[in-house]
Amino acid sequence: MIVPFSVTDFIERAAAVYGERPGFVDEPDQPAESLGTLNYAEAYALSRRQAAKLDELGIGVGDRVAILSHNSARLLTSFFGVCGSGRVLVPINFRLRPDEISYIVAHSGARVLYVDPELVDSVRGIDVEHRFALGEDESMFAEAGVEPRAWEPDENATATINYTSGTTARPKGVQLTHRNLWTNAVTFGLHAGVSDRDVYLHTLPMFHANGWGMPFAMTGLGVPQVVLRKVDGAEILRRVEQHGVTVMCAAPAVAAAVLDAAQDWEGEIPGRDRVRIIMAGAPPPTKTVVRVEEELGWEFVQIYGLTETSPLLTVNRGRAEWDDLPAEERAAKLVRAGAPAIGVRLRTDEQGEVLARSNVILEGYWERPDETEKALVDGWFHTGDGGVIGDDGYLTISDRKKDVIITGGENVSSIEVEDVLFSHPAVAEVAVIGVPSEKWGETIKALVVLSDGASGSPEMESELIAWCKDKAAGYKAPTSIEFRDELARTATGKLQKFKLRQPYWEGQERQVH
Repeated sequence: MIVPFSVTDFIERAAAVYGERPGFVDEPDQPAESLGTLNYAEAYALSRRQAAKLDELGIGVGDRVAILSHNSARLLTSFFGVCGSGRVLVPINFRLRPDEISYIVAHSGARVLYVDPELVDSVRGIDVEHRFALGEDESMFAEAGVEPRAWEPDENATATINYTSGTTARPKGVQLTHRNLWTNAVTFGLHAGVSDRDVYLHTLPMFHANGWGMPFAMTGLGVPQVVLRKVDGAEILRRVEQHGVTVMCAAPAVAAAVLDAAQDWEGEIPGRDRVRIIMAGAPPPTKTVVRVEEELGWEFVQIYGLTETSPLLTVNRGRAEWDDLPAEERAAKLVRAGAPAIGVRLRTDEQGEVLARSNVILEGYWERPDETEKALVDGWFHTGDGGVIGDDGYLTISDRKKDVIITGGENVSSIEVEDVLFSHPAVAEVAVIGVPSEKWGETIKALVVLSDGASGSPEMESELIAWCKDKAAGYKAPTSIEFRDELARTATGKLQKFKLRQPYWEGQERQVH
């Protein structure tokens, strides 16, 4: 017997088995009305009302529905109300500029746009057939009691399109199927040891690779999910204490924020010997791992993956064999990317690029067959990352072959930032690279050759950084600019970024931080 996988499997089980249990605990401090605490029966009913409204609007199976929002219960519901009814959800990074958001809405062909109230004015000019302000316009849901049309699940149908920064200036839309999302959620939940005794805190942006699939895994296992709208170290500690949180996912910058807040926390750190924090984006320094486990008393888990892989490829969780190791030695083992998750095959090619094969690999890039053909070759996905697989099967990421900088868990295309800087009249040449940062993992540095007559002064540095912030999302702007007389190039004129990066990464084991 073959029964097609569907994301509805998770919400239907939650409603049937844990219907009266708190399911979605909405952020109380937000610009629109909070949904408060929804039990799983209520969350399921709300998702069905959302699907019924899409029926009323004539939004058919396979049509795209975009959502631009901070973490919220309404965004969480949309994973089931939109995807679970056969439509395609397009979660958009709320940090992007209006023109970038407009491109994604247009490129995906989204007919509906759900917008966070804080962002309504900034995207008012975007042309879309239907739009709803989350929390201010509850007509995004049909009247109670209206049943949606039945959808016959197709596990190979696209469930979400997640736009990710790559090596080109324009983001690519990653098509993930119901089969991709289902496999990722089940294997991630298994490796993370999730059970119905857990409480999950959404510190990770839900738009980011669908919250790494945790909305599905946690829902299927009846885990109460606490929504955090904006990251704040002290607030994370308060939520852990208030709700009995046991698990969260985060970029290294979030762990740094919690560690900073813990210095001023009065009393015992909440969650000691109970919380596990699952980290990815870029491996943190070993001392951060030691501090998480000793100062917070939380278990550190490292994973590696990409939006294109749903995202889980590898998991690195402490093993019994490591329990008696000194803290630093144990931490050094934990910052590796990890061992392949169940169902994942990894190898490296002649150039050292990490290749992956699994049921979590994307279907393709939306409307970009050329990019799909480059990424999927002979049944293997090319990650663009360089790495080494040890004799024990554990992967260590050593270098990034794509021109992508991961800062604070966000992917930034160096080419995109270069294009923005090139548009400034004082810039003759530019190379954008990632350099080590204790806080962000990596931070963005621009190496600039100025036009004749321009001066490499502190004022010029400030001007160029402000220029970037004005023309691209703020997190994509360089944090520092270094003025050069020339940039290292090959005989054919190609920038040699590995040479430009090298001085900043001396003494580092990896070329990513």
